[in-house]
Amino acid sequence: MQINTTTQMPRASQHAVFVVVPRFNITTLITMIETMRIANYLASEPIFSWEIVSFDGADVVASNGMMTQVAIADDSLPSADFVFVLGSWGTEHYDNRQLLAWLRKRARSGEIVCGVELGCYIIARAGLLDDKPATTHWSWLSGFRETFNRLDVQECLFTIDGRMMTCAGGLAGVDLMLRLIERTEGSGFSGEIADQMLHHPIRNASSPQRSTMGRSTETMLPIVREAMTLIEENIEEPLKVPEIARLLDVSQRQLERQFKKHVGCTVVQFGLLLRLQNARLLLISTNLSVREIATASGFNTLSHFAYSFGRIFGRRPSEYREAWPVNETAPSWPGSLSDFLATLDDVTAGAISPRGTDAPR
Repeated sequence: MQINTTTQMPRASQHAVFVVVPRFNITTLITMIETMRIANYLASEPIFSWEIVSFDGADVVASNGMMTQVAIADDSLPSADFVFVLGSWGTEHYDNRQLLAWLRKRARSGEIVCGVELGCYIIARAGLLDDKPATTHWSWLSGFRETFNRLDVQECLFTIDGRMMTCAGGLAGVDLMLRLIERTEGSGFSGEIADQMLHHPIRNASSPQRSTMGRSTETMLPIVREAMTLIEENIEEPLKVPEIARLLDVSQRQLERQFKKHVGCTVVQFGLLLRLQNARLLLISTNLSVREIATASGFNTLSHFAYSFGRIFGRRPSEYREAWPVNETAPSWPGSLSDFLATLDDVTAGAISPRGTDAPR
Protein backbone atom coordinates (compact mmCIF):
# COMPACT_ATOMS: atom_id res chain seq x y z
CA MET A 1 0.00 0.00 0.00
CA GLN A 2 1.24 3.47 -0.84
CA ILE A 3 0.34 6.81 0.76
CA ASN A 4 0.90 10.13 -0.97
CA THR A 5 1.40 13.03 1.45
CA THR A 6 2.79 15.59 -0.97
CA THR A 7 -0.46 17.54 -1.48
CA GLN A 8 0.07 21.20 -0.66
CA MET A 9 -2.14 22.92 1.91
CA PRO A 10 -2.52 26.63 2.66
CA ARG A 11 -0.14 27.84 5.34
CA ALA A 12 -1.83 28.53 8.68
CA SER A 13 -0.76 30.61 11.66
CA GLN A 14 1.22 27.65 13.05
CA HIS A 15 3.17 25.50 10.61
CA ALA A 16 4.80 22.14 11.33
CA VAL A 17 7.36 20.15 9.36
CA PHE A 18 7.49 16.40 9.97
CA VAL A 19 10.83 14.86 8.97
CA VAL A 20 10.61 11.10 8.53
CA VAL A 21 13.43 8.58 8.13
CA PRO A 22 13.17 4.98 6.82
CA ARG A 23 11.19 2.61 9.08
CA PHE A 24 9.50 5.45 10.95
CA ASN A 25 6.31 4.67 12.89
CA ILE A 26 3.45 5.75 10.65
CA THR A 27 0.88 5.45 13.46
CA THR A 28 2.70 8.08 15.51
CA LEU A 29 2.87 10.39 12.47
CA ILE A 30 -0.83 10.00 11.66
CA THR A 31 -2.07 10.52 15.23
CA MET A 32 0.04 13.65 15.71
CA ILE A 33 -1.27 15.10 12.45
CA GLU A 34 -4.80 14.02 13.28
CA THR A 35 -4.67 16.06 16.49
CA MET A 36 -3.90 19.17 14.43
CA ARG A 37 -6.53 18.29 11.84
CA ILE A 38 -9.24 18.08 14.50
CA ALA A 39 -8.05 21.39 15.94
CA ASN A 40 -8.61 22.94 12.51
CA TYR A 41 -12.01 21.23 12.27
CA LEU A 42 -13.17 22.72 15.57
CA ALA A 43 -11.68 26.19 15.08
CA SER A 44 -13.35 29.04 13.21
CA GLU A 45 -10.34 29.13 10.89
CA PRO A 46 -7.39 26.75 10.48
CA ILE A 47 -4.78 26.95 13.22
CA PHE A 48 -2.28 24.46 11.82
CA SER A 49 -0.71 23.54 8.53
CA TRP A 50 1.93 20.87 7.99
CA GLU A 51 4.12 19.11 5.49
CA ILE A 52 5.96 15.79 5.56
CA VAL A 53 9.50 15.68 4.21
CA SER A 54 12.52 13.39 4.08
CA PHE A 55 16.24 13.63 3.46
CA ASP A 56 16.18 10.05 2.12
CA GLY A 57 14.27 10.51 -1.12
CA ALA A 58 10.62 10.95 -2.04
CA ASP A 59 9.58 7.36 -1.20
CA VAL A 60 10.04 6.33 2.43
CA VAL A 61 9.03 2.93 3.78
CA ALA A 62 7.41 2.95 7.22
CA SER A 63 7.98 0.22 9.80
CA ASN A 64 4.72 -1.50 8.79
CA GLY A 65 5.84 -1.72 5.15
CA MET A 66 3.70 1.13 3.84
CA MET A 67 5.40 3.23 1.18
CA THR A 68 4.91 6.93 1.88
CA GLN A 69 5.47 9.57 -0.77
CA VAL A 70 6.80 12.76 0.81
CA ALA A 71 8.49 15.98 -0.25
CA ILE A 72 12.26 15.94 -0.59
CA ALA A 73 13.81 18.15 2.08
CA ASP A 74 16.54 20.67 1.45
CA ASP A 75 17.57 24.16 2.53
CA SER A 76 14.81 25.72 0.41
CA LEU A 77 12.07 24.57 2.82
CA PRO A 78 10.26 27.60 4.27
CA SER A 79 10.50 28.38 7.97
CA ALA A 80 8.26 26.55 10.44
CA ASP A 81 7.07 26.90 14.01
CA PHE A 82 7.70 23.23 14.77
CA VAL A 83 10.06 20.62 13.36
CA PHE A 84 9.23 17.04 14.37
CA VAL A 85 11.81 14.35 13.58
CA LEU A 86 10.28 10.86 13.48
CA GLY A 87 12.36 7.69 13.56
CA SER A 88 11.89 4.16 14.80
CA TRP A 89 13.73 0.88 14.11
CA GLY A 90 17.33 1.46 13.05
CA THR A 91 17.35 5.18 13.81
CA GLU A 92 19.77 4.56 16.68
CA HIS A 93 22.39 4.03 13.93
CA TYR A 94 21.07 6.61 11.44
CA ASP A 95 23.57 9.37 10.69
CA ASN A 96 22.66 11.73 7.84
CA ARG A 97 25.02 14.71 8.02
CA GLN A 98 22.82 16.86 5.79
CA LEU A 99 19.87 16.39 8.14
CA LEU A 100 21.99 17.13 11.23
CA ALA A 101 23.28 20.38 9.72
CA TRP A 102 19.75 21.36 8.65
CA LEU A 103 18.42 20.78 12.17
CA ARG A 104 21.17 22.92 13.73
CA LYS A 105 20.34 25.71 11.31
CA ARG A 106 16.62 25.46 12.13
CA ALA A 107 17.35 25.53 15.85
CA ARG A 108 19.56 28.62 15.47
CA SER A 109 16.73 30.38 13.63
CA GLY A 110 14.45 29.86 16.64
CA GLU A 111 12.25 27.01 15.44
CA ILE A 112 11.04 24.45 17.99
CA VAL A 113 12.65 21.07 17.32
CA CYS A 114 11.25 17.79 18.65
CA GLY A 115 12.68 14.27 18.41
CA VAL A 116 9.90 11.68 18.39
CA GLU A 117 10.51 8.07 19.46
CA LEU A 118 13.99 7.20 18.11
CA GLY A 119 14.07 10.51 16.31
CA CYS A 120 15.54 11.67 19.63
CA TYR A 121 18.79 10.00 18.57
CA ILE A 122 18.96 12.32 15.56
CA ILE A 123 18.55 15.60 17.41
CA ALA A 124 20.92 14.35 20.12
CA ARG A 125 23.56 13.65 17.43
CA ALA A 126 22.98 17.20 16.19
CA GLY A 127 24.04 18.39 19.65
CA LEU A 128 20.69 20.02 20.37
CA LEU A 129 19.95 18.10 23.58
CA ASP A 130 23.23 18.53 25.48
CA ASP A 131 22.56 19.05 29.21
CA LYS A 132 18.80 18.97 28.59
CA PRO A 133 16.11 16.53 29.73
CA ALA A 134 15.20 13.98 27.08
CA THR A 135 13.21 10.82 26.63
CA THR A 136 12.58 8.13 24.05
CA HIS A 137 10.52 4.96 23.86
CA TRP A 138 11.08 2.92 27.03
CA SER A 139 12.46 -0.06 25.12
CA TRP A 140 15.44 2.05 23.98
CA LEU A 141 16.00 4.17 27.08
CA SER A 142 18.98 2.23 28.42
CA GLY A 143 20.76 2.35 25.06
CA PHE A 144 19.92 6.02 24.59
CA ARG A 145 21.32 6.80 28.04
CA GLU A 146 24.53 4.85 27.35
CA THR A 147 25.05 6.54 23.98
CA PHE A 148 24.43 10.12 25.12
CA ASN A 149 25.71 10.55 28.66
CA ARG A 150 25.52 14.36 28.37
CA LEU A 151 21.72 14.18 28.46
CA ASP A 152 19.35 14.00 31.40
CA VAL A 153 17.51 10.92 30.12
CA GLN A 154 14.15 10.31 31.78
CA GLU A 155 11.39 7.77 31.38
CA CYS A 156 8.35 9.95 30.72
CA LEU A 157 5.96 10.73 27.87
CA PHE A 158 7.65 13.89 26.62
CA THR A 159 10.02 16.67 27.64
CA ILE A 160 9.91 20.38 26.86
CA ASP A 161 12.96 22.55 27.56
CA GLY A 162 12.73 25.91 25.86
CA ARG A 163 12.69 25.23 22.12
CA MET A 164 13.88 21.63 22.42
CA MET A 165 11.39 18.80 22.89
CA THR A 166 11.48 15.00 22.91
CA CYS A 167 8.61 12.54 22.81
CA ALA A 168 8.48 8.80 23.53
CA GLY A 169 6.34 8.15 20.45
CA GLY A 170 3.20 6.06 20.11
CA LEU A 171 0.14 7.77 21.59
CA ALA A 172 2.40 10.01 23.68
CA GLY A 173 2.53 12.10 20.51
CA VAL A 174 -1.17 12.86 20.94
CA ASP A 175 -0.63 14.00 24.54
CA LEU A 176 2.26 16.24 23.45
CA MET A 177 0.21 17.83 20.67
CA LEU A 178 -2.75 18.39 22.99
CA ARG A 179 -0.51 20.07 25.57
CA LEU A 180 1.04 22.29 22.89
CA ILE A 181 -2.43 23.28 21.68
CA GLU A 182 -3.46 23.97 25.27
CA ARG A 183 -0.66 26.54 25.54
CA THR A 184 -2.14 28.80 22.88
CA GLU A 185 -5.81 27.81 22.67
CA GLY A 186 -6.59 26.89 26.28
CA SER A 187 -7.41 23.66 28.11
CA GLY A 188 -11.05 23.78 27.11
CA PHE A 189 -10.19 23.64 23.42
CA SER A 190 -7.60 20.86 23.82
CA GLY A 191 -10.20 18.97 25.87
CA GLU A 192 -12.66 19.21 23.00
CA ILE A 193 -10.07 17.72 20.67
CA ALA A 194 -9.48 14.89 23.14
CA ASP A 195 -13.26 14.29 23.21
CA GLN A 196 -13.30 13.98 19.43
CA MET A 197 -10.40 11.50 19.56
CA LEU A 198 -11.86 9.56 22.52
CA HIS A 199 -8.52 10.16 24.20
CA HIS A 200 -8.86 10.57 27.94
CA PRO A 201 -7.31 11.56 30.15
CA ILE A 202 -4.83 13.95 28.55
CA ARG A 203 -1.59 12.88 30.19
CA ASN A 204 1.11 15.16 31.53
CA ALA A 205 4.73 15.12 30.40
CA SER A 206 5.88 13.29 33.52
CA SER A 207 3.33 10.48 33.24
CA PRO A 208 4.95 7.02 33.10
CA GLN A 209 5.22 5.25 29.77
CA ARG A 210 4.31 1.84 31.19
CA SER A 211 1.91 0.50 33.78
CA THR A 212 1.62 -3.27 33.49
CA MET A 213 5.16 -4.66 33.16
CA GLY A 214 3.54 -7.66 31.50
CA ARG A 215 0.79 -8.11 34.07
CA SER A 216 -2.56 -6.44 34.74
CA THR A 217 -2.44 -3.73 37.40
CA GLU A 218 -6.14 -3.91 38.24
CA THR A 219 -5.61 -6.39 41.09
CA MET A 220 -1.86 -6.05 41.63
CA LEU A 221 -0.79 -4.84 45.05
CA PRO A 222 1.13 -1.54 45.20
CA ILE A 223 4.08 -3.25 46.93
CA VAL A 224 4.46 -5.59 43.94
CA ARG A 225 4.52 -2.70 41.49
CA GLU A 226 6.97 -0.86 43.74
CA ALA A 227 9.18 -3.95 43.92
CA MET A 228 9.19 -4.15 40.12
CA THR A 229 10.24 -0.52 39.93
CA LEU A 230 13.08 -1.03 42.43
CA ILE A 231 14.35 -4.02 40.47
CA GLU A 232 14.32 -2.08 37.22
CA GLU A 233 16.03 0.96 38.74
CA ASN A 234 18.92 -1.17 40.01
CA ILE A 235 19.75 -3.28 36.96
CA GLU A 236 23.52 -2.71 37.07
CA GLU A 237 23.83 -3.49 40.78
CA PRO A 238 20.89 -5.79 41.59
CA LEU A 239 19.30 -5.50 44.99
CA LYS A 240 18.98 -8.64 47.07
CA VAL A 241 15.49 -9.72 48.01
CA PRO A 242 15.92 -8.81 51.73
CA GLU A 243 17.02 -5.31 50.67
CA ILE A 244 13.92 -4.87 48.51
CA ALA A 245 11.70 -6.05 51.37
CA ARG A 246 13.39 -3.65 53.78
CA LEU A 247 12.99 -0.68 51.41
CA LEU A 248 9.29 -1.51 51.03
CA ASP A 249 8.88 -2.10 54.76
CA VAL A 250 7.43 -5.59 54.34
CA SER A 251 8.67 -9.02 55.35
CA GLN A 252 10.65 -10.99 52.80
CA ARG A 253 8.16 -13.84 53.09
CA GLN A 254 5.20 -11.54 52.36
CA LEU A 255 6.99 -9.96 49.40
CA GLU A 256 7.88 -13.34 47.89
CA ARG A 257 4.36 -14.67 48.38
CA GLN A 258 2.61 -11.64 46.87
CA PHE A 259 5.09 -11.39 44.00
CA LYS A 260 4.54 -15.03 43.06
CA LYS A 261 0.78 -14.58 43.29
CA HIS A 262 0.51 -11.41 41.21
CA VAL A 263 3.41 -11.79 38.77
CA GLY A 264 3.66 -15.54 38.40
CA CYS A 265 7.35 -15.88 39.15
CA THR A 266 9.77 -15.22 41.98
CA VAL A 267 11.48 -11.91 42.65
CA VAL A 268 14.80 -13.46 41.59
CA GLN A 269 13.37 -14.78 38.33
CA PHE A 270 11.82 -11.43 37.44
CA GLY A 271 15.07 -9.63 38.22
CA LEU A 272 17.02 -12.00 35.99
CA LEU A 273 14.58 -11.45 33.13
CA LEU A 274 14.80 -7.67 33.38
CA ARG A 275 18.60 -7.81 33.41
CA LEU A 276 18.58 -9.97 30.27
CA GLN A 277 16.06 -7.68 28.59
CA ASN A 278 18.30 -4.73 29.43
CA ALA A 279 21.26 -6.56 27.90
CA ARG A 280 19.28 -7.30 24.75
CA LEU A 281 18.41 -3.64 24.35
CA LEU A 282 22.03 -2.56 24.84
CA LEU A 283 23.16 -5.13 22.25
CA ILE A 284 20.89 -3.73 19.55
CA SER A 285 21.21 -0.05 20.39
CA THR A 286 24.83 0.55 21.42
CA ASN A 287 28.37 -0.31 20.36
CA LEU A 288 29.33 -1.53 23.83
CA SER A 289 31.22 -4.83 23.94
CA VAL A 290 29.44 -7.96 25.14
CA ARG A 291 31.55 -7.89 28.30
CA GLU A 292 30.60 -4.24 28.97
CA ILE A 293 26.94 -5.06 28.42
CA ALA A 294 27.14 -7.99 30.83
CA THR A 295 28.57 -5.69 33.51
CA ALA A 296 25.99 -2.96 32.80
CA SER A 297 23.26 -5.58 33.21
CA GLY A 298 24.41 -6.79 36.61
CA PHE A 299 26.23 -10.00 35.71
CA ASN A 300 29.45 -10.81 37.59
CA THR A 301 30.80 -13.19 34.95
CA LEU A 302 30.67 -13.17 31.16
CA SER A 303 30.12 -16.93 31.05
CA HIS A 304 27.02 -16.76 33.24
CA PHE A 305 25.65 -13.89 31.16
CA ALA A 306 26.19 -15.76 27.87
CA TYR A 307 24.62 -18.94 29.24
CA SER A 308 21.57 -17.17 30.70
CA PHE A 309 21.08 -15.10 27.53
CA GLY A 310 21.17 -18.19 25.34
CA ARG A 311 18.67 -20.02 27.55
CA ILE A 312 16.15 -17.16 27.41
CA PHE A 313 16.57 -15.84 23.85
CA GLY A 314 17.88 -18.89 22.01
CA ARG A 315 20.89 -17.00 20.63
CA ARG A 316 24.34 -16.02 21.75
CA PRO A 317 24.67 -12.33 22.67
CA SER A 318 27.00 -11.74 19.71
CA GLU A 319 24.27 -12.94 17.36
CA TYR A 320 21.81 -10.35 18.60
CA ARG A 321 23.39 -7.06 17.62
CA GLU A 322 20.75 -6.09 15.06
CA ALA A 323 17.08 -5.89 15.96
CA TRP A 324 16.05 -5.45 12.33
CA PRO A 325 18.74 -6.55 9.86
CA VAL A 326 18.61 -4.83 6.48
CA ASN A 327 17.90 -8.10 4.64
CA GLU A 328 14.89 -9.02 6.82
CA THR A 329 11.34 -7.82 6.23
CA ALA A 330 10.39 -7.43 9.89
CA PRO A 331 12.15 -6.59 13.16
CA SER A 332 13.20 -9.30 15.58
CA TRP A 333 11.61 -9.10 19.04
CA PRO A 334 12.11 -12.24 21.12
CA GLY A 335 8.65 -12.39 22.67
CA SER A 336 6.52 -10.45 25.11
CA LEU A 337 7.18 -10.09 28.80
CA SER A 338 4.01 -12.07 29.46
CA ASP A 339 5.36 -14.95 27.37
CA PHE A 340 8.59 -15.02 29.35
CA LEU A 341 6.88 -14.86 32.69
CA ALA A 342 4.69 -17.80 31.68
CA THR A 343 7.74 -19.95 30.91
CA LEU A 344 10.26 -18.71 33.46
CA ASP A 345 9.75 -21.64 35.81
CA ASP A 346 11.01 -24.01 33.12
CA VAL A 347 13.91 -21.87 31.95
CA THR A 348 15.25 -20.07 35.00
CA ALA A 349 16.20 -23.22 36.89
CA GLY A 350 18.94 -23.74 34.33
CA ALA A 351 19.69 -20.08 33.71
CA ILE A 352 20.64 -19.29 37.32
CA SER A 353 24.06 -20.65 38.17
CA PRO A 354 24.15 -23.53 40.70
CA ARG A 355 25.98 -21.44 43.26
CA GLY A 356 23.75 -18.41 42.57
CA THR A 357 26.74 -16.08 42.19
CA ASP A 358 24.72 -13.60 40.16
CA ALA A 359 21.31 -14.12 41.70
CA PRO A 360 20.21 -11.77 44.47
CA ARG A 361 19.14 -13.74 47.52
